[in-house]
Amino acid sequence: MTTSSFQTSVAVFALITLHVSALDTFIAAVYEHAVILPNETETPVSQEDALLLMNKNIDILEKIIKQAAEKGAQIIVTPEDALYGWKFTRETIFPYLEDIPDPQVAWIPCEDPHRFGRTPVQARLSCLAKNSSIYVLANIGDKKPCHSHGSRCPSNGYYQYNTNVVYDTEGKLVARYHKYHLYSETQFDVPEKPELVTFNTTFGKFGIFTCFDILFHDPAVTLVKDFYVDTILFPTAWMNVLPLLTAIEFHSAWAMGMRVNLLVANTHHVHLNMTGSGIYAPHSPKEYHYDMETELGKLLLSEVDSHPQNSSAYPMAVNWSAYATSIKPFPVQKNSFQGFISRDVFNFTELFENAGNLTICQKDLCCHLSYRMLRKEESEVYVLGAFTGLHGRRRREYWQVCTMLKCKTTNLTTCGRPAETALTRFDMFSLSGTFGTEYVFPEVLLTKIQLSPGKFEVLKDGRLVNKNGSSEPILTLSLFGRWYAKDSHSIPGGTSNLSATYLLISILLMIIAL
Repeated sequence: MTTSSFQTSVAVFALITLHVSALDTFIAAVYEHAVILPNETETPVSQEDALLLMNKNIDILEKIIKQAAEKGAQIIVTPEDALYGWKFTRETIFPYLEDIPDPQVAWIPCEDPHRFGRTPVQARLSCLAKNSSIYVLANIGDKKPCHSHGSRCPSNGYYQYNTNVVYDTEGKLVARYHKYHLYSETQFDVPEKPELVTFNTTFGKFGIFTCFDILFHDPAVTLVKDFYVDTILFPTAWMNVLPLLTAIEFHSAWAMGMRVNLLVANTHHVHLNMTGSGIYAPHSPKEYHYDMETELGKLLLSEVDSHPQNSSAYPMAVNWSAYATSIKPFPVQKNSFQGFISRDVFNFTELFENAGNLTICQKDLCCHLSYRMLRKEESEVYVLGAFTGLHGRRRREYWQVCTMLKCKTTNLTTCGRPAETALTRFDMFSLSGTFGTEYVFPEVLLTKIQLSPGKFEVLKDGRLVNKNGSSEPILTLSLFGRWYAKDSHSIPGGTSNLSATYLLISILLMIIAL
């Protein structure tokens, strides 16, 4: 055999082996972790004390990782802030940080723990992955030295990043992601630009981002639309906000809207409304967890399609405004009124009858609802609402929302306030809107904060409709749109230095004026 033919045979064999070893499905695991928190302090603890606390949390994760692997899981996601919590300054977080290298260095910390300095946390996480033969995603803190005389370099000479790491079944570091969209995290720095981090396995292509990142185009949408990932790994410390942004509600909707697997591991802390983890497929939730009653962690496992776009259950592409722009709007009610969801001013109209067709508009967004209740509960009021504009106090993200929701009480001034229980069942609903964006996420949240797997669907013309008969009592039914092109492009992660300067100048001018 010639050298050329031998090389060809080897290449063909490799391709066959790769094809055979590629898996159509895999077992995914996520763990909602009740973090052991440090004592509050204004002065930094020693590195030894910081490691002691992190090891207490890793002790719990170790048991869970072993348990997941024994049950066949091939990958596990653990939450944001799972090793040390979240209440820090730049100074007090520093003892918890390690220098995390670029994965291109091909490093197995378990086998060579001192190659990049003091890395006991990375070494232990690597060993957990290696010893259990499972991919492990963990969230830790990265520190990167910089020249203190540089324009962006912090005064302590280090950039500090909220960071996800992934170790493969050999314990090798295969991915590192620095969170870009920080949310009140003054202990961390914002990277210069969003990082687009992916890695390949025999059971699909994975992308990574963290918590608040999910509400923005980069890196979240770009990973799906341009990098063609099959599954997103999503550690979070998500504080639930009803009626539109409860973790299980929005994350399951994002997976459906983006038509991608989403593995969500949330931190568990009842007093901060942190709960809600899940394994979400593009067509429906596989497993989810919501628990505001206990202080316990929770492991979820489910079989997931490795390449969901090849599945028969893969949802069709949706034109979110097709139906709503093709019909004549239903009569707009004369008794429409304004109300707040969080800080956003919605236009509302009440669902007076057991059944009906309603339209409510705000600016260029018109929301259409057809519905039929099994029985109208006299003790409950439902409204149809529309909002389009920059959201919240930050006024950074441009939202377009059509929502049918239960008001907290029969007093219309409570419409939009959090409600957790309902009695009214619907045996038909159809919600649509004249969205200006292609990025719309369909939400259905039931009484007692539960999802509705298999009980609703999105038609290709943009209608959110029920299927398989009557529903359990509904809290909210929403089409949550994000018009990224209209976002206010301020510096992420809070007040920029420039904004702070303008704020200081404004205050000084006010003092002078007085």
